Amino acid sequence: MIDIIKKYCNSLTAYSRYKTREVFVGDVPLGGNNPIRIQSMTTTDTMNTKATVEQSIRIIESGCDYIRITAPSLNEAKNLENIKKELRARGYNTPIIADIHFTPNAAETAARIVEKVRVNPGNYADRKKFQIIEYTDSAYNAELERIREKFVPLVKICKEYGTAMRIGTNHGSLSDRIMSRYGDTPLGMVESALEFARICEDYNYYNIVFSMKSSNPQVMVQAYRLLIQKMEEEGMNYPLHIGVTEAGDGEDGRIKSSVGIGTLLEDGIGDTIRVSLTEEPEYEVPVAISLANRYKERAPHQEIPSIDESPKSPFVYEKFSSFEVSGIGGETVPKVIADFSAAEVIDFKILKSVGLNYDAVTDKWNMNEMSCDLLYIGKNSLPFDAPNSIKIIHDFETWIQLNDKTKSFPFYKTIELYNNSSLKSFVLNFVEIKIQDVFGDSLQKIKNDPSVVFVITTSNKHGMAEQRRIFFELYKNQIKNPAIIKREYSNINKETLILYASTDFGALLIDGFGDGVWLKVEAVSTETNQYEFINRTLFGILQATRTRISKTEYIACPSCGRTLFDLVEITNKIRRQTEHLKGVKIAIMGCIVNGPGEMADADYGYVGSGVGKITLYRGKEIVKRSVPSEYAVKELINLIKEDGKWTEPS
Repeated sequence: MIDIIKKYCNSLTAYSRYKTREVFVGDVPLGGNNPIRIQSMTTTDTMNTKATVEQSIRIIESGCDYIRITAPSLNEAKNLENIKKELRARGYNTPIIADIHFTPNAAETAARIVEKVRVNPGNYADRKKFQIIEYTDSAYNAELERIREKFVPLVKICKEYGTAMRIGTNHGSLSDRIMSRYGDTPLGMVESALEFARICEDYNYYNIVFSMKSSNPQVMVQAYRLLIQKMEEEGMNYPLHIGVTEAGDGEDGRIKSSVGIGTLLEDGIGDTIRVSLTEEPEYEVPVAISLANRYKERAPHQEIPSIDESPKSPFVYEKFSSFEVSGIGGETVPKVIADFSAAEVIDFKILKSVGLNYDAVTDKWNMNEMSCDLLYIGKNSLPFDAPNSIKIIHDFETWIQLNDKTKSFPFYKTIELYNNSSLKSFVLNFVEIKIQDVFGDSLQKIKNDPSVVFVITTSNKHGMAEQRRIFFELYKNQIKNPAIIKREYSNINKETLILYASTDFGALLIDGFGDGVWLKVEAVSTETNQYEFINRTLFGILQATRTRISKTEYIACPSCGRTLFDLVEITNKIRRQTEHLKGVKIAIMGCIVNGPGEMADADYGYVGSGVGKITLYRGKEIVKRSVPSEYAVKELINLIKEDGKWTEPS
C-alpha cells in the first residue's frame, strides 16, 4: 500500500506539484516546472473561418494558453490552416489543438498544421456498437495490431512535424474491446490510453499528454490516480490534462468541475485544465484560472503530521464507516447544517431561505429536498418552535442556560470542554476536533461515545489535506463517531466561494469521508440571499459527489463545431420543464460523438443526429430516431412519463 500511495501523488500531507516530463505545444510547454496551463474549445463551425477566428480571439484574450478546435472530417482539418494563418496575421500566436474523433485521416492532416492533436482511443480506430465480446488473448492481441496499423501513421507524422498529442480517454466512449475485458471502470480508461502510449513509445515518440475525463467526478479522480500509479510502474511520467466532461452550466457546472479538478489539484496533480461548461467558451477560462491560481501560494503551509500510506484505497469509493447518532452518520445521507450564529434576528423569512417554509394559515412547516437538516444558532435564540425534524444546535455555554434542554443540542468547541462538563445531552452532543486532538490523549476519552458527533475543523492553508489527515487517523484507529466537515471562509466573492468550497468539501466526500457539511462565511459578496446561496451550494456539492441526490442532474456537453443545435438554449428549455424531477439524470449532447457513449450513466439522452433532428435514448439504447427538433423536448418528457419517473411540478 505504501508504494501505491506514493505513486499517485508526492505527499498526502505536504503540498507539492507532481513532477511530469515537459512537453512542448508549439512554443508553450506544459508539465515539468511550467505553470498549470489553461485551455478552452471553440463552439463555432470549423468551416466558418471568420467566426472561429473571432471566437478564438475572445478565448485567448480571456486568458487561455491553448485553443482547441474540432476537426470532425478532412475538410475541417484542412481549414485549420486558414484559421491558423488568420490568427497569426492578427498577432495571435497561441498554439492550436485539433480535436479528433473517428477520423484518422483528419488527424493526420491536422498534425501537419497545428501544434497538437487530441485523439480519443475509444473511437479513433473503433466504432462503438455496445457489444460484449469474449476475447481470447490471441484475438485481443490481433485487435491491438489492427489499432497499431491505423495509429502508427499519425505517430510518425507527429514525430516528424514536432506535433504534440493528447491521448484523451473519456469514460463514456470506451471501446467494446476495452469494455469486454476491463468493464466500465477507471482501469479500463487507463488501459485504453496506455495501449496507445505504448505504440508511441515503440516509435520513440514521447510528446504525449494524457487525460481521463468523465462526467462523474468520482470516476474521473480515481482514473487519474490509477493512471499515475500505472505510469510509474511502466516508467512513464507524461503530463496530465484534467477536466470533468459534460459538467453542465451555471453553478452546477462550476461545482461539478471544481469537485473533480480541485480534488486532483489539492494533491498537486494536473498540468493543464479545461473547465467544460455549456456556456460561451470564454466563460470557462476565468473559472479554470481561479482554480489553478489557488495553488500558486499553497506552499509553504502549516505542517501536517505526515503519513506514509493511506488506510484506504484511493482508487475505489468506500464510505467511512460510522455509527448513527440521532439520524447522523451510519447509512444515512450527509446532513446539511445552516449557520445562523451571526444573524441579527432569526425569523420565518430567514428560515425560508434554507428551505424551511412556515404557513401561518395551516400552522405547518413545509420542506423540500433542499431543506437544511440542522440549524446552528450559537448564542442566539429561536423565538418559535422549529419543525420537529430539524435539530437546533446551541453553543454549550448558551445551552446550559436553557430551561428546556430537550429542544436543542450542545456544541462543545473543545474536547476538554466536553470531557470536563457535568452537563451533556443524553441524545446528541457536537464536539469540535482539530488536527492536534487526534494525536493527544483527550480523544481516547471520547472516542466511540454513542452520543457524540465530531465537527472537524481546520485553519490550515492546506485545509483539505489536514482534515483528510484527521479522517485517516480516525479510520486507522477504528473511531467510528459520525463526523461533520466544517469550513470557514472570509472576504470572498460568490464565484470564488463556489470553487473553493466545492474543492474542499468535495475532495473529502468523493473519498467517502464526511457525514455532514457545515459552511460558515463572513462577508460573502453575493447579490442573492447569503443563507440561501450557501445552502444551495452545499446541496450542489453533495449532488456532484453523488453522496446525496436532491435534484435533477444534467449531463450537458460544452458545445463545439460538431454541435447540431443551440446547446445553451435547449439545455435551459429542458431544465425549465424537468428540474423538479429528483434523481433523474438527463444528458443533452450536441452530436453523436458526445452521444450514447459520452452520456455515461444518464437515464435519458437528447442527442443531435442531424440538422433539425434529435435521437432520444433510454440509457444507452435508442428509443426514437430522427425526432423533429420542435417536438423533441415534448417527446423526451413523454418518455420519462412512460417510465413512471414523471411527477407534476408543485
